Amino acid sequence: MTVKIAITGPESTGKSWLAEKLANHYHTQWVPEFAREYLHEKPEYGAADIVKIAKGQLQLQQRSLENNPTILFADTEMLVCKIWLEFVFGMQDDFIENAFKNQHYDLYLLCDIDLEWEPDPLREHPDQRKILFELYKSYLEKMQLPYQIVSGKGRQRLGKAVTFVDQLMKS
Repeated sequence: MTVKIAITGPESTGKSWLAEKLANHYHTQWVPEFAREYLHEKPEYGAADIVKIAKGQLQLQQRSLENNPTILFADTEMLVCKIWLEFVFGMQDDFIENAFKNQHYDLYLLCDIDLEWEPDPLREHPDQRKILFELYKSYLEKMQLPYQIVSGKGRQRLGKAVTFVDQLMKS
Protein backbone atom coordinates (compact mmCIF):
# COMPACT_ATOMS: atom_id res chain seq x y z
CA MET A 1 0.00 0.00 0.00
CA THR A 2 1.26 3.45 -0.92
CA VAL A 3 1.92 6.01 1.80
CA LYS A 4 0.49 9.28 0.49
CA ILE A 5 1.84 12.63 1.62
CA ALA A 6 0.29 15.94 0.60
CA ILE A 7 2.40 19.06 0.29
CA THR A 8 -0.01 21.92 0.89
CA GLY A 9 -0.13 25.60 1.78
CA PRO A 10 -0.33 29.10 0.34
CA GLU A 11 1.38 30.37 -2.79
CA SER A 12 5.14 30.77 -2.87
CA THR A 13 5.88 28.51 0.07
CA GLY A 14 8.05 26.01 -1.77
CA LYS A 15 5.50 23.23 -2.31
CA SER A 16 6.75 22.12 -5.71
CA TRP A 17 10.40 22.35 -4.66
CA LEU A 18 9.70 20.33 -1.51
CA ALA A 19 7.66 17.65 -3.29
CA GLU A 20 10.41 17.12 -5.85
CA LYS A 21 13.21 17.09 -3.25
CA LEU A 22 11.33 14.64 -1.03
CA ALA A 23 10.64 12.32 -3.97
CA ASN A 24 14.34 12.40 -4.87
CA HIS A 25 15.35 11.77 -1.25
CA TYR A 26 13.07 8.73 -0.96
CA HIS A 27 13.68 7.54 -4.55
CA THR A 28 10.00 7.67 -5.37
CA GLN A 29 7.44 9.66 -7.33
CA TRP A 30 5.73 12.97 -6.88
CA VAL A 31 2.61 14.36 -8.49
CA PRO A 32 3.23 17.82 -9.94
CA GLU A 33 0.73 20.65 -9.64
CA PHE A 34 -1.74 20.28 -12.52
CA ALA A 35 -2.78 23.96 -12.25
CA ARG A 36 0.62 25.10 -13.52
CA GLU A 37 0.20 23.13 -16.73
CA TYR A 38 -3.46 24.11 -17.11
CA LEU A 39 -3.04 27.83 -16.42
CA HIS A 40 0.08 28.13 -18.55
CA GLU A 41 -2.22 27.97 -21.57
CA LYS A 42 -5.05 29.93 -19.93
CA PRO A 43 -3.84 32.76 -17.66
CA GLU A 44 -7.37 34.15 -17.16
CA TYR A 45 -9.55 31.70 -15.30
CA GLY A 46 -12.90 31.36 -13.59
CA ALA A 47 -14.44 29.18 -10.91
CA ALA A 48 -15.25 26.42 -13.42
CA ASP A 49 -11.55 26.20 -14.25
CA ILE A 50 -10.72 25.40 -10.65
CA VAL A 51 -13.07 22.41 -10.81
CA LYS A 52 -11.31 21.29 -14.01
CA ILE A 53 -7.96 21.74 -12.27
CA ALA A 54 -9.17 19.63 -9.32
CA LYS A 55 -10.22 16.84 -11.69
CA GLY A 56 -6.91 17.05 -13.54
CA GLN A 57 -4.99 16.88 -10.27
CA LEU A 58 -6.89 13.77 -9.23
CA GLN A 59 -6.21 12.13 -12.60
CA LEU A 60 -2.48 12.86 -12.33
CA GLN A 61 -2.40 11.35 -8.88
CA GLN A 62 -4.34 8.28 -9.96
CA ARG A 63 -1.88 7.67 -12.81
CA SER A 64 1.01 7.91 -10.37
CA LEU A 65 -0.65 5.47 -7.96
CA GLU A 66 -0.94 2.89 -10.75
CA ASN A 67 2.84 2.45 -10.47
CA ASN A 68 2.41 1.33 -6.82
CA PRO A 69 5.10 3.55 -5.31
CA THR A 70 6.01 2.98 -1.67
CA ILE A 71 5.56 6.70 -0.99
CA LEU A 72 3.81 9.26 -3.16
CA PHE A 73 4.25 12.99 -2.63
CA ALA A 74 1.47 15.19 -3.98
CA ASP A 75 2.29 18.81 -4.80
CA THR A 76 -1.23 20.12 -4.23
CA GLU A 77 -4.44 18.32 -3.37
CA MET A 78 -8.12 19.16 -2.93
CA LEU A 79 -7.65 21.46 0.07
CA VAL A 80 -5.70 23.80 -2.20
CA CYS A 81 -8.55 23.77 -4.73
CA LYS A 82 -11.16 24.25 -1.99
CA ILE A 83 -9.38 27.24 -0.46
CA TRP A 84 -8.57 28.73 -3.85
CA LEU A 85 -12.23 28.58 -4.92
CA GLU A 86 -13.44 30.02 -1.62
CA PHE A 87 -10.80 32.74 -1.34
CA VAL A 88 -10.80 33.98 -4.93
CA PHE A 89 -14.46 33.47 -5.86
CA GLY A 90 -16.27 33.17 -2.51
CA MET A 91 -17.74 29.87 -3.67
CA GLN A 92 -17.87 26.19 -2.91
CA ASP A 93 -18.31 23.35 -5.37
CA ASP A 94 -19.85 19.96 -4.61
CA PHE A 95 -17.22 18.05 -6.59
CA ILE A 96 -14.32 19.72 -4.77
CA GLU A 97 -16.05 19.46 -1.37
CA ASN A 98 -16.66 15.72 -1.84
CA ALA A 99 -13.19 15.10 -3.22
CA PHE A 100 -11.66 16.92 -0.24
CA LYS A 101 -13.76 15.00 2.29
CA ASN A 102 -12.95 11.68 0.62
CA GLN A 103 -9.25 12.13 -0.09
CA HIS A 104 -6.89 10.24 2.17
CA TYR A 105 -3.34 11.28 2.92
CA ASP A 106 -1.26 9.74 5.65
CA LEU A 107 0.33 13.12 6.31
CA TYR A 108 -0.09 16.72 5.22
CA LEU A 109 3.02 18.87 5.17
CA LEU A 110 1.80 22.44 5.56
CA CYS A 111 4.43 24.79 4.13
CA ASP A 112 5.07 27.81 6.31
CA ILE A 113 5.10 31.34 4.91
CA ASP A 114 8.65 32.02 6.15
CA LEU A 115 10.05 32.05 2.60
CA GLU A 116 10.27 35.28 0.65
CA TRP A 117 7.57 35.81 -1.95
CA GLU A 118 8.81 34.87 -5.41
CA PRO A 119 6.89 36.63 -8.18
CA ASP A 120 5.39 34.31 -10.76
CA PRO A 121 2.71 35.02 -13.39
CA LEU A 122 0.44 32.42 -11.74
CA ARG A 123 0.69 33.82 -8.21
CA GLU A 124 -1.83 36.38 -7.02
CA HIS A 125 -1.82 37.08 -3.28
CA PRO A 126 1.58 38.21 -1.97
CA ASP A 127 0.08 40.20 0.91
CA GLN A 128 -2.42 37.59 2.03
CA ARG A 129 -0.23 34.59 2.75
CA LYS A 130 -0.75 34.83 6.54
CA ILE A 131 -4.54 34.76 6.09
CA LEU A 132 -4.24 31.85 3.67
CA PHE A 133 -1.85 29.94 5.94
CA GLU A 134 -4.33 30.25 8.81
CA LEU A 135 -7.12 28.99 6.52
CA TYR A 136 -5.11 25.89 5.65
CA LYS A 137 -4.24 25.27 9.28
CA SER A 138 -7.84 25.72 10.45
CA TYR A 139 -9.20 23.27 7.85
CA LEU A 140 -6.56 20.67 8.70
CA GLU A 141 -7.42 21.00 12.38
CA LYS A 142 -11.19 21.11 11.87
CA MET A 143 -11.06 17.94 9.77
CA GLN A 144 -8.61 16.37 12.27
CA LEU A 145 -6.14 15.56 9.51
CA PRO A 146 -2.58 14.58 10.39
CA TYR A 147 -0.29 17.48 9.59
CA GLN A 148 3.05 19.05 10.39
CA ILE A 149 4.21 22.57 9.62
CA VAL A 150 7.39 22.68 7.55
CA SER A 151 9.47 25.81 7.99
CA GLY A 152 13.02 26.96 7.33
CA LYS A 153 14.91 27.58 4.13
CA GLY A 154 16.52 25.16 1.71
CA ARG A 155 18.17 22.15 3.35
CA GLN A 156 16.71 23.06 6.73
CA ARG A 157 13.17 22.96 5.31
CA LEU A 158 13.85 19.68 3.54
CA GLY A 159 15.44 18.24 6.69
CA LYS A 160 12.35 19.02 8.76
CA ALA A 161 10.10 17.44 6.15
CA VAL A 162 12.30 14.32 6.03
CA THR A 163 12.10 14.05 9.82
CA PHE A 164 8.28 14.17 9.68
CA VAL A 165 8.15 11.58 6.89
CA ASP A 166 10.61 9.30 8.71
CA GLN A 167 8.48 9.52 11.87
CA LEU A 168 5.43 8.55 9.85
CA MET A 169 7.20 5.62 8.20
CA LYS A 170 8.37 4.27 11.57
CA SER A 171 4.87 4.35 13.08
